[in-house]
Amino acid sequence: MLLRHAIGSVLRRIRTERGTTLRELSEESRVSVPYLSEIERGRKEASSEILAALCRVLDVTEGELLTSVAAEFAEAQVLTLVPERDAIAAPPELHPAPLEAGIVALAA
Repeated sequence: MLLRHAIGSVLRRIRTERGTTLRELSEESRVSVPYLSEIERGRKEASSEILAALCRVLDVTEGELLTSVAAEFAEAQVLTLVPERDAIAAPPELHPAPLEAGIVALAA
């Protein structure tokens, strides 16, 4: 799971729990409906300024938002950006330790 997916998922959940439409959120936060939709679907990265405006309108602190995003990550499947271990032609001692379910691993 990418960070923008988790942020979008949490924002959508908070917005729908509050009974707020995209249009209402757009008008109050001064962020366009198409851009909000892209953020919620995890297709766009929201700046800290936009996140702050959305949090203000949704009556949630940035800390609460980030705590919810962290919880979303904790429940996510492991995402790896490296090839499967079987496909790597390196000795076993160079492979990283196995990860437990729910831990997100990113590699460059």
